[in-house]
Amino acid sequence: MIAARDIVVRAGGRALLDRVSLEVRAGEVLVLAGPNGAGKSTLFKVLAGELAPQSGTATLDALRLRDWRPLDLARRRAVLAQHVALAFPMPVRAVVALGRLPWHGTAQAARDAQAIAAALREADVAHLAGRAHATLSGGERQRVHLARALAQLDGAVMPAALLLDEPTASLDAGHRAALLRRLRRLAGRGLAVLVVLHDLQEAAFVADRVALLEQGRLVACGPPAAALDPALLEQVYGLPFRHVPGLGPIPLLAGQDAAQDVALTLG
Repeated sequence: MIAARDIVVRAGGRALLDRVSLEVRAGEVLVLAGPNGAGKSTLFKVLAGELAPQSGTATLDALRLRDWRPLDLARRRAVLAQHVALAFPMPVRAVVALGRLPWHGTAQAARDAQAIAAALREADVAHLAGRAHATLSGGERQRVHLARALAQLDGAVMPAALLLDEPTASLDAGHRAALLRRLRRLAGRGLAVLVVLHDLQEAAFVADRVALLEQGRLVACGPPAAALDPALLEQVYGLPFRHVPGLGPIPLLAGQDAAQDVALTLG
């Protein structure tokens, strides 16, 4: 659905992305992972159509993202940024209603009320609908903006795409787990889901494929068991990992000598 081919992005005399090729496919969750500065956010912006590469092409349905009209693009993909700022005080329901703006003047506008209500329920923020956005916690705001993105995609021609940049960063453990399960459900309904994650255990749980980046290069892309191989992770992150069944890759913060203790503790 969304494809990047030989993407190069340079800034400050260095390559932020170096000939990266990747596909975001309908019906799956693709996780972008890698250490700080690996190029995850830059690649995310390219795939979202928010950043044009110096060379290479990024396409949606074989049409270059830069050639899509912004309104048409908004009807096919929604983006949940890591940080979202609002210029005016707004109640939560109004924030979620912003997601329906691309459908103004179309037949889909008749679904606005149902789409907003469904998105509020799906993101578990229906009980916050009357609250002022500014009074919410960081985690609550993140869920509200997820609802906005879901409302935007209600009625989209399938396959459509949902792109999320570190959506679990502000969430507690319970809401992180709920979000990851939600992303799996959305992919099961045919959405193409792209998500940037730092937590490799979360990546192992939610991903159909993991794209592992290091210094602007794509060093692995495949099922979590392959892309999150402990030997490869040690090369990329500079510390040893151990794979624990049911939990995924665990960093051995005390070094290799901790491996036996981790095995005994975690099974």
